[in-house]
Amino acid sequence: MSSSLLPYFLMIPAGLGFLIPLLGRSRIRPADTLAALGTGLLLALSLFTLGKTGKHLVGGWPQPIGITLALDPLSSLMLTLIAGLGLCASIFSIRALDRHTGRSHYYSLFLLMIAGMNGVALTRDLFNLYVFLELASISSYALVAFSAEAEDLEAGFKYAILSGLGSIFILLGIAVVYLCYGTVNLPQLAERLALAPAGELINFSLILLLAGFCIKAGLIPFHFWLPDAHPAAPAPVSAMLSGILIKALGLYALARLLFNVYDLSPGLGRLLLGLGALSMIGGVLLAIGQNDFKRMLAYHSISQIGYIALAFGLGTPLGIMAGIYHLVNHAAFKSLLFLSAGAVEYRTGTRDLNELGGLRARMPVTSAASLVGSLSIAGVPPLNGFFSKLLIIFACVQAGRQGLAAAAVIVSILTLASFMKVQRAAFFGPLKDKWTGLKEVPFSMQLSLFLLMAACLALSLLVLPGLREQFLNSAQAVLSAGIMPAGGSR
Repeated sequence: MSSSLLPYFLMIPAGLGFLIPLLGRSRIRPADTLAALGTGLLLALSLFTLGKTGKHLVGGWPQPIGITLALDPLSSLMLTLIAGLGLCASIFSIRALDRHTGRSHYYSLFLLMIAGMNGVALTRDLFNLYVFLELASISSYALVAFSAEAEDLEAGFKYAILSGLGSIFILLGIAVVYLCYGTVNLPQLAERLALAPAGELINFSLILLLAGFCIKAGLIPFHFWLPDAHPAAPAPVSAMLSGILIKALGLYALARLLFNVYDLSPGLGRLLLGLGALSMIGGVLLAIGQNDFKRMLAYHSISQIGYIALAFGLGTPLGIMAGIYHLVNHAAFKSLLFLSAGAVEYRTGTRDLNELGGLRARMPVTSAASLVGSLSIAGVPPLNGFFSKLLIIFACVQAGRQGLAAAAVIVSILTLASFMKVQRAAFFGPLKDKWTGLKEVPFSMQLSLFLLMAACLALSLLVLPGLREQFLNSAQAVLSAGIMPAGGSR
């Protein structure tokens, strides 16, 4: 049953993405309703597939000739994250777009971006991975520049150029892989790589793929597009970019290749450890001095992505599980932070922390959402971020990387200091005179904030043995098991 549902993860968002602009020409405005219903349906389908496995051959063509969509505990977890954040972002967008034109085009691009991410999560073909990745990337380029202000257009152009460079690296890497092994089907490629020794060409392809996916993930030193793109985008788009896009197109795809195709070697693990540590430390240091609310969050995205890459680089079962857990948690608390920043900008018209102050008295829901997100990203118990960071630290100690464990603790302390600065500057302290007439954001925006606050609390429960085994350990086993079997169901 779960296998027969797989095409709907592509058909529903892609179909609505093409339908909404056509209906947008009528006098009614169905875009908001259709986007929320579509993402809600995707969430229901993804929840149904959690923990299940299956395979769908598109058009009935056998692999490796045809396109294969495969479901396993890790891909079903990614589908749930994409749909859950998509639903929260689409609900928030209902009123967030009041000051924008082109509502139907926004939702069309938004749903096509979701279709691309779903394709990345499900495909078992390297070239189709690239096609779905580009569908999501091109949609996100336009969404970053959606406001059409000079700053936004510049950020969108920079994002398109640098991310496009990453796409070129990935496409060249795929071409070299096909030249060496005559296939782009991931299970078949994994078997041929295991049987044949890696030569210079295949190592060159791996370098290209690594560079491309690291650009997509925003890891230092491939991060230059990210600090401009995240602040420029509308708040719901920023939440999707940081919450799930850079993970689905970057870290998830990279982890699939490194663990399930190339079978992570010690050298690759050390490289991932280095990139993760550099991003974790560099991101938080760059964030501390920022006064632009969303730009500061963008740099913290780099830092938190570093935690995940570091955990994956350990290559141990505990490290992989902790990385997956932090990936899930980061999706919740970083989306919450970007939406709360968007709520502040919606009411005040500014992202400058120096211009804000005392907003808790006028925007209590937004203030609570920002506080929950801040404590979670800093790793304060009992919120979800604490447990995944603690597991990453334990994994570092278990692997004999005590220095990296200490660095993870220090970065967490610096993160807490950075977000306490935000709370003091924006929400606490005396209310400035110009904000005395301020009101809380509309109900639809508050609803998205409530849902993500609840997620930050609920995801803490995943540390419990039963839930951890059902969701996190099963997803970790997909990567820990190494190369994909010929059946390709993993």
